[in-house]
Amino acid sequence: MTGDVTIRPAERKEAAELAVLVDIASHGFAAWLWSGAVLNGAADTAFERGRNKLREDVGPGHWRDAVVADVEDEVAGVSIGYGIDVSAVETEARHAVIEPLLALQRQVVGHWFIDSLGVYRHRRGRGIGRRLLAHEIARAGSAPVSLITESHNDAAQALYRKNGFKEAARAEAVPLFEGSRKHDWVLFTRKVA
Repeated sequence: MTGDVTIRPAERKEAAELAVLVDIASHGFAAWLWSGAVLNGAADTAFERGRNKLREDVGPGHWRDAVVADVEDEVAGVSIGYGIDVSAVETEARHAVIEPLLALQRQVVGHWFIDSLGVYRHRRGRGIGRRLLAHEIARAGSAPVSLITESHNDAAQALYRKNGFKEAARAEAVPLFEGSRKHDWVLFTRKVA
């Protein structure tokens, strides 16, 4: 049932909520990245860094690139998408864990890239992720659409395949911690219909 879902542009004042949903979409990877700002004294918590990053007005992946799904007058999910331009080829990883992701992004210059797509657990199963994905495909216009997910994220991969995406490439993920679950990053692409 998706009739009560409203998809709308995110607002800058929602950056804290966007940060939570981006972290949900990344299964904690975003918070791990943001924790570097705590270690170097630039933020008190990882989520403060995430909020501040999403409040920025420049660069890809900020609040202006986000759309939210509202259900019953609350934010239930988010998608963040933007075009990958030639600057991706020259972007250098600030940490080794980022390099496999950048290597995959470099393969899709000119594509619309879905950076994040996340829905709160208690709101799943209502078609919200599907609606957000469809919205991103529409935002892409005539450009191919690409995204990256974890090799063990079966639910997300099923959603993408049902919506015309095919696996395009893989890169081995660098473990965040000793004993981290080993996986690949999987690039999915949907060609223009």
